[in-house]
Amino acid sequence: MTPAVDLDDHGETAPREECGVFGVWAPGEEVSKLTYFGLFALQHRGQEAAGIAVGDGERTIVFKDMGLVSQIFDESSLSALQGDVAIGHTRYSTAGGSHWENVQPMFRSTKNGTDIALGHNGNLVNYQELLDEAVGKQLITDLEAASDTAVMTALLADRVDQGMSVIEAARDVAPTMRGAFCLTFTDGHTLYAARDPHGVRPLVLGRLERGWVVASETCALDIVGASFVREIEPGEMVAIDETGVHTERFAETTHKGCVFEYVYLARPDSVIRGRDVNGTRLEIGRRLAREYPADGDIVIPVPESGNPAAVGYAQESGIPFAQGLVKNAYVGRTFIQPSQTLRQLGIRLKLNPLKHVIAGKRLIVVDDSIVRGNTQRALIRMLREAGAAEVHVRIASPPVKWPCFYGIDFANPGELIANSGDFQNDAEIVDSVARAIGADSLGFVSIEEMIEATEQASEELCTACFDGHYALGLPAGNPNAEMVAKMQSGGTVAAESK
Repeated sequence: MTPAVDLDDHGETAPREECGVFGVWAPGEEVSKLTYFGLFALQHRGQEAAGIAVGDGERTIVFKDMGLVSQIFDESSLSALQGDVAIGHTRYSTAGGSHWENVQPMFRSTKNGTDIALGHNGNLVNYQELLDEAVGKQLITDLEAASDTAVMTALLADRVDQGMSVIEAARDVAPTMRGAFCLTFTDGHTLYAARDPHGVRPLVLGRLERGWVVASETCALDIVGASFVREIEPGEMVAIDETGVHTERFAETTHKGCVFEYVYLARPDSVIRGRDVNGTRLEIGRRLAREYPADGDIVIPVPESGNPAAVGYAQESGIPFAQGLVKNAYVGRTFIQPSQTLRQLGIRLKLNPLKHVIAGKRLIVVDDSIVRGNTQRALIRMLREAGAAEVHVRIASPPVKWPCFYGIDFANPGELIANSGDFQNDAEIVDSVARAIGADSLGFVSIEEMIEATEQASEELCTACFDGHYALGLPAGNPNAEMVAKMQSGGTVAAESK
């Protein structure tokens, strides 16, 4: 299946998110269907491809394809996946391209007959080093299909081939991996999970009446009726079988959770480190209103991700909240791309303005972030054509000035609108971006206020995409990382796309 272009809420290319992982150990339950619904709850974390692996103790079957969860699986395919343990994955590509071979879970059968299936959320900064090891041992022969997940799976299987058990293999491989990773994997009998020592991406443990669940977010526990037990700790490995939940440490914990999970990536009904995501976004909106007030008649969100912050902005400012844009909930990803002629006609795949709400009004438009600026430029044009008197844009995150190497496929440095000039300070960035997108005024919440809203310690959060502080290091041999190194040494990068 040919991969479709990922579209954001306005029908334009969007910054890709990372991935979602899910795992369930529940003998006697329909684990494939539980996994399907878990992936459905995690669809926002990856819309490029999905897959499920189910084991019955004797063999492991993997079913996966390009597309949405609902496009890939049906009653027939799920009924064929019978077993006691399952893992699932929704994917956006980071390391590795958009090919079927890179769809997860990955699968390897070892010489002793052990099947290993593995799903991964994150990105390794020492991928090249691990790939060299796998290629040197002839574990990987097709470099086109050599995602970091494929390499991890190959290295695990190699250790098992050498006589290790799966848990021993994981103990040996996990400490060699650097970067962001949340793993669910299985040998068809036991469910395993592991989280990188920094806890960049969320991973939680839940309890079923007759089993256990591991998932990227708590919203996936909710959908399958599992009660939240706790987060998998950074540097922790978990094994679940008929004897219970067994846990051990493979590294010391140094918290560096991704702050963008709170801002945009996680579903608003999820909870991360005890802080509900929706509450964080409401509070960011309130703080944004205090930092960057505006004279307006109504506050409107860019749905869906801008909704909570817009509510918070309206509450704090006293300016009425209104729905000024209608989203077509049934578009999602589209496999039919509009031609240039249709684009010139202004085809609106996802959003349409409510003219009777916004005509003649001074609008305060709240969105979660600005990356390239194309989306906001098109949106503001749409609002003015619908009769808006003024458009004041308020953003519930700081300017995105640096790419992410830890699992979010942000644009390269030259494509970020906040790098579109040789700016001396943030004020110059704001002025330039406001002109570029056509806003009457523009305001970004500060890093300090955003962090305060999460109720987490600043030293325990990764804010690299906003401030360029890469606590986990930069990947070797990565062109974007080389551009970042140049920027950090005082160089500039001209914008490729405004």
